[in-house]
Amino acid sequence: MDPFVHLHSHTEYSLFDGISRIGELVSHVKEMGQTALAITDHGVMYGAVYLYKECIKQGIKPIIGCEIYVTRGSRFDKSGNGKEKLAHLILLAENNEGYQNLIKICSKAWTEGYYHRPRADHELLEKYHEGLIVTSACVGGEVPQAILNGDMDEARKVIEFYINTFGKDNYFLEIQNHGLPEEAAVRPVLASLAKEYGLGLVATND
Repeated sequence: MDPFVHLHSHTEYSLFDGISRIGELVSHVKEMGQTALAITDHGVMYGAVYLYKECIKQGIKPIIGCEIYVTRGSRFDKSGNGKEKLAHLILLAENNEGYQNLIKICSKAWTEGYYHRPRADHELLEKYHEGLIVTSACVGGEVPQAILNGDMDEARKVIEFYINTFGKDNYFLEIQNHGLPEEAAVRPVLASLAKEYGLGLVATND
């Protein structure tokens, strides 16, 4: 059985959210017998090079990623009052093309989509989808939010968009357990949807 791998990790570069120092994080992962580690800071890739170098130094496989903010409309629309509820989404680079596309998505989220936060939209994800693995993120993700809102039609619509965009083998539903009632509410539904669509289910820690 392969050891657990963290695919949803926030470092010191996730301001007001992560406190893990990259060097200590990689060392701790290695001590636990894990063989790989992803970096998925909020909206930024500042720590990617540091994680890559530290992982290579310590013999751990680095996985470069980002937890992006997704707007339900267009990233160019900045007509709201700044209180738009953005969805979270995890993007992981599968290869060098994916890494380049991840850079493009993050950069355009800042330069084209920024409105209180860096925002990507579905059009941007469709354009730069090659080489990326996607997971549905925490309870702030599009699918969990639809489930919590009691809108299963929307949950299926979102799942089908990501399957059509990234492919069934590159889209995973993500479950977490930090003792939050919202997580407990969505976990069995996510598991059922994963079975319904033939998707992989991944357990992560935010």
